[in-house]
Amino acid sequence: MFVVFTPSPIAVCDIGTVKVAILDDYQNVALSMADWSPVAARAEITVFNDHLAEPDAVVERLAPFDVVCVMRERTPLSRSIIERLPRLRMIASTGPFNASIDVAAAKERGIHISGTGGYIESTVELTWALILAAARRIVDEASSVRAGGWQMSVGRQLGGAVLGVLGLGRIGSRVARVGAAFGMDVIAWSTNLTPDAAQAAGATYVGKDELFSRADVLTIHLVLSERTRGLVGAAELGLMKPTALLVNTSRGPIVDEVALIEALRSHRLAGAGLDVFDIEPLPAEHPLRTLNTVVATPHIGYVADLVYRTFYGEAASKIARWLDDVAAG
Repeated sequence: MFVVFTPSPIAVCDIGTVKVAILDDYQNVALSMADWSPVAARAEITVFNDHLAEPDAVVERLAPFDVVCVMRERTPLSRSIIERLPRLRMIASTGPFNASIDVAAAKERGIHISGTGGYIESTVELTWALILAAARRIVDEASSVRAGGWQMSVGRQLGGAVLGVLGLGRIGSRVARVGAAFGMDVIAWSTNLTPDAAQAAGATYVGKDELFSRADVLTIHLVLSERTRGLVGAAELGLMKPTALLVNTSRGPIVDEVALIEALRSHRLAGAGLDVFDIEPLPAEHPLRTLNTVVATPHIGYVADLVYRTFYGEAASKIARWLDDVAAG
């Protein structure tokens, strides 16, 4: 569940024993992905490989720690949690921004917050892995071979099909270019998208309803906000072709999950490739785990070697720098 590294008393006598928590290290790789020795020389590091969702449990776990290193939005640090952690002095977040941290609450308490760089390529790649897996029934076919069987289905060719991109920003524009390379007809829409910006990314700008009604594959690349929460609801799913696929590697709440499950169960939608969900980790009995038209992955869009090395490497460096500043007074 966790690993503790304790420094020598001499190394930390100037500022007291600082305790650092690394949260949600599911693969137990945080300490091997970066050089933590400058931190370990002056602080006690505890690595947690499990996940806690209940706020009281999170507070109880984090109460002894001065520094908390969070992996993206896996453990939200809300105002109610931050205000119950009087010892907390630094939050080291991975990634350039983290919407699940109440920055205002942290600043009010004088808590230092740091971020890191990152990459978008891994999410683009996973988007296409899900699209291809859903279109060609890769999981079912691979499982058939493993079980001693052979061909089970007729796959969907993507060349000549319509790729609908909901959100044509840094990730969506790269996804669009790959679609064009496959010979797909790429269309796009988002609230602030213009025809010129769409054309620059190799896509054709269309209206929202046309995006949903024309797409053979609809892929979502929006930032979660109050404006985008529930943007893809029953009405939008109802516009889609019964042969269409929906892919979401952005954030779960952009799609009305109940409406999506109903569309999949009633075969008003052919299938989905999902890396993100309303509740993460996905509950054990959740229907999206068992629907045979869903290819589901456990939010691994950013879980790749170069990304993790950047995340943990820069987080460790910034924690070490903060320790220097504290020691210097």
